Amino acid sequence: MTGFGKRFWAVFTLLAVLAGGLGAAHARLDYSVEVGAELRTFPNDPAFSDQDDTTFSPSAFLKPEFLYEWEDSRTTLAVEVFARADLDDDERTHIDIREASILHDGGSWSIVAGISKVFWGVTESRHLVDIINQDDFVEDIDGEDKLGQPMVNIGLSIGVGTLDLFYLPYFRERTFPDGPARLRGPVPIIADQSVFESPAEQWTQSFAGRWSASVGAFDIGLAHFHGTSREPRFTPVFVSATNVVLLPVYDQIDQSSADLQFTQDATLWKVEALTRAGQGKRFAAVVAGLEHTLYQVFGTAADVGLLAEYLYDGRDEARAPPIFQNNDVFAGARLTLNDAQDTAVLVGAIVDAEDGSTFVSAEAERRIGDDWKVELEARFFVNFDPREFETALAEDDFVTLRLTKYI
Repeated sequence: MTGFGKRFWAVFTLLAVLAGGLGAAHARLDYSVEVGAELRTFPNDPAFSDQDDTTFSPSAFLKPEFLYEWEDSRTTLAVEVFARADLDDDERTHIDIREASILHDGGSWSIVAGISKVFWGVTESRHLVDIINQDDFVEDIDGEDKLGQPMVNIGLSIGVGTLDLFYLPYFRERTFPDGPARLRGPVPIIADQSVFESPAEQWTQSFAGRWSASVGAFDIGLAHFHGTSREPRFTPVFVSATNVVLLPVYDQIDQSSADLQFTQDATLWKVEALTRAGQGKRFAAVVAGLEHTLYQVFGTAADVGLLAEYLYDGRDEARAPPIFQNNDVFAGARLTLNDAQDTAVLVGAIVDAEDGSTFVSAEAERRIGDDWKVELEARFFVNFDPREFETALAEDDFVTLRLTKYI
């Protein structure tokens, strides 16, 4: 277990001791366990000669969750652990505590202390303003999987909306595939040799605040973050005359953001926007679009959601982390059958407005009986140039089949 993993367990033990001291006379314990198997297949040969050429990559995962609640004291202990064993990617074999926190609800205020997850944002194609938790990039490349973040979160009801204040005492570095693995890009990334702008490195203190409110048909969020950027840029290092690797570099940034959703009958209008300083020139970025739902299509119980968004990012390419979603259009559809098996399908594509490079994503899921679920995910890189860093996954199309048992 890594040093950080040991610290995680120390935090969990402390939380358990604190929870025991709160009195268990009216305690309630709920738990669930997810155990599953996953098979990834890469139909194309790798773009780079030093990558694994394995077509099928199996793995298994385990995710137990515990919820310990005191009804009279409004206090809850939540724990969620995720573990994966991967046959081909050593970095994808990992354990992470996604949640190990105590929540106390004081009515007009609340506090969360420990390791937790927080999500900000409303758009589909890119979670632009979501900055509290770090991406677990070895799980997937879509930014949906997050590492647990040590924090103290104080929530205050202030009349109109809620003000959330965050103290983040420790920084989680992004995970990356190992040297020869697929989805690693043109050059291996050495994640355990990261470079930090702050001399305190992972122990640099970060702070954030967010005001959120629902006003009529509007859902509004305004936030500011000060601390270590969750997005790394990369610096090349020659380990020999012919061998180069990349080291992640984490800058200190200030980021102000807004997210807004307006509900108009069957249409949701969405926008996320930010401005960031600390990575070259201050820049702005925005994702804006809509989701329109067609209910009970063709006389069935099924609903179809039509999605369209525009993505812009004006970052300084010489100083800011690389990104390919700088002038793109997203279109997609979500099918929900509303059947007993909770069948759902989501497909979408992000198209670069300048060169036509396209990232296609498809996801489908369906329950089997009461305790099983099957999922299929596909990611395709169309018209990508493997010589460019931002599009270096051009040959790493992959399809994932996942079977999960709920206990």
